[in-house]
Amino acid sequence: MGYYILIGAISLVSWLVSNQLKRKFAYYSKVSLRNGMSGAEIAEKMLADHGIRDVQVISTRGQLTDHYNPKNKTVNLSEVVYNQRNAAAAAVAAHEVGHAVQHATAYQYLTMRSKLVPVVQITSSMSKLVVFGGLALMASNAIGGAGYLIALAGLVMMGFATLFSVITLPVEYDASNRALKWLKAKNIVTPEEYKGSEDALKWAARTYLVAAIGAIASLLYWALQVFGNRR
Repeated sequence: MGYYILIGAISLVSWLVSNQLKRKFAYYSKVSLRNGMSGAEIAEKMLADHGIRDVQVISTRGQLTDHYNPKNKTVNLSEVVYNQRNAAAAAVAAHEVGHAVQHATAYQYLTMRSKLVPVVQITSSMSKLVVFGGLALMASNAIGGAGYLIALAGLVMMGFATLFSVITLPVEYDASNRALKWLKAKNIVTPEEYKGSEDALKWAARTYLVAAIGAIASLLYWALQVFGNRR
């Protein structure tokens, strides 16, 4: 019951933050850029200003699907961000290029996160099942102390996903800081437009913060279950 209450509370906070983020982006999408640049044009200019010539800016389907792909070096902007000319599009486009700049400069936290990706892809889907199985074996004492070791292995798997979420925080905040610094230094946006871009990116970052807190809380909960039930 405690676990479901924890997950419910985190899900509620995540939903509230996500909804607020969508409202913010909808609002700032109405703040047209005085310079008339589209998200794609802003992304291409920021790349050029940082001397990055091997990254392509492309359009991708969906809403809030914007991301940077380090494997094929592409800044993927959702159709709305790619084509529109407003404060929200400017913020998102510059943020994603911020990741490209991180990649080009070998930003340590981005490098760490990239190395964790293949590990997390394998372990995250099975970690809870392994913990559940270990706890069940601990309760039945069917195979002696091996149940505890299995549960512990599940916690280690869960720990990788938690570490990934935590490392994502500096990666996302740094990308936003790079984006805002460039937007301001190059006078891409007016002071009013800048405030909109800054506010939009703050709410985007909070979604990652909630995810990290949720991952830490979940890991601590299951750790208490495993260590509390050890015989």
